[in-house]
Amino acid sequence: MSEMRIPRGAEVRLGAVDGDLRAESSVRITAEGTVVVSGQARFDGSAEVIGHFECARFRADDGTVVISGDLVVHEDVEARDSTLEIGGALKARRVDVDRKLRVGGAAEAERFEVGGVLEGARTLTAKGVSVGGKFHLAGRLEAESVEAGGSVELADVSIDTLEVGGTVRLGGGEVRRSIEVGGRFRSAGPLKFGSIDVGGLAEFDDSATGGSIEVGGLLTASKDLTFDQLEIGGVGRIGGNGTGQRAEIGGKFDVRGSLTLAHALEVGGSISVREVLSGERLEIGGSLDARRATFSGPVEIGGQVSTQEGLKAARIRLERKSRARGPLVGDTVEIERGAKVEDVYGGVVELEERAEARRIFAAQVRLRESAVADEVTYTQSVEVSADARVRSPPRKVDTLPPFPL
Repeated sequence: MSEMRIPRGAEVRLGAVDGDLRAESSVRITAEGTVVVSGQARFDGSAEVIGHFECARFRADDGTVVISGDLVVHEDVEARDSTLEIGGALKARRVDVDRKLRVGGAAEAERFEVGGVLEGARTLTAKGVSVGGKFHLAGRLEAESVEAGGSVELADVSIDTLEVGGTVRLGGGEVRRSIEVGGRFRSAGPLKFGSIDVGGLAEFDDSATGGSIEVGGLLTASKDLTFDQLEIGGVGRIGGNGTGQRAEIGGKFDVRGSLTLAHALEVGGSISVREVLSGERLEIGGSLDARRATFSGPVEIGGQVSTQEGLKAARIRLERKSRARGPLVGDTVEIERGAKVEDVYGGVVELEERAEARRIFAAQVRLRESAVADEVTYTQSVEVSADARVRSPPRKVDTLPPFPL
């Protein structure tokens, strides 16, 4: 196959080239319509192309190649130790650029591999995208897998997997399988995802729906958040409603709406729910504050519980020296040593040593050593230890008053 050579520093006008094209450094090519090279186009150093460029294969070495129009390559694009800047669209089978790739129009290839920076002004379509540094796309991204070592900023995504070592900012869209981010993640618009794992900070500015969420540090969701499993190592905040299967929070958790779980909630520190908290099982190391809390299974509180309408569960256990404000309702309610509560409603209610309650309504009541209650109303039995006290004599009734909740 013949080869056309352009010497260093030359300025030429080109149309069709039958065979290969090889340009030395600092050349300037002006297209007559579109430059069409039937073979390989190779640039040894920096070059400028004014107009559209089409070839079978494209290679650049040791420089910056600027093409003002479209670049169409029927096979592969290779830019070794080079930067490629395209003002129009880019279409190729495979694109491999060492330094920087900038595309002003739509970009399409089976795979993009960029060692430094990938920037796009419009859409990008690919099976795989791998960027060593920064990936910034102003338009829509459609791909299977996206990997970046540094930072990613994307407007609208429809992808399978996203893996980034540094930071991510998304405009919104869908990540069908998984998101893995080493540092910080932020979604500005509505987002759907399979799973997300963030080492530091995760922020959802709009509604988000997904499977498992794991955040090492801080999670903030400005609107509704829907999930299967939520795990936060530090602090979590939801500005709307939270809905999921289960949640585990290491530190503090704040929900401005309601939090509805199908299974367990475990909080090492404190949780505040402005509206209704519900689930199957609850374990709190610190404090709980909610308008109302209902659980179908057991509840264990290590510190303090405060509700306006009450806490209801199959079994409630307040650990030593804990506090409860608002009614407690359960089949079995256990108030451990030194704990203080207000009104308690249940099937079986037991106050251990030095525990205190205001009023108790239950079928069976037991007050251990030094326990104190203002009033006790029961239907079956009451046991009061010798040094326990009921300030008004216990009252047996046929039917207890209606329980809260």
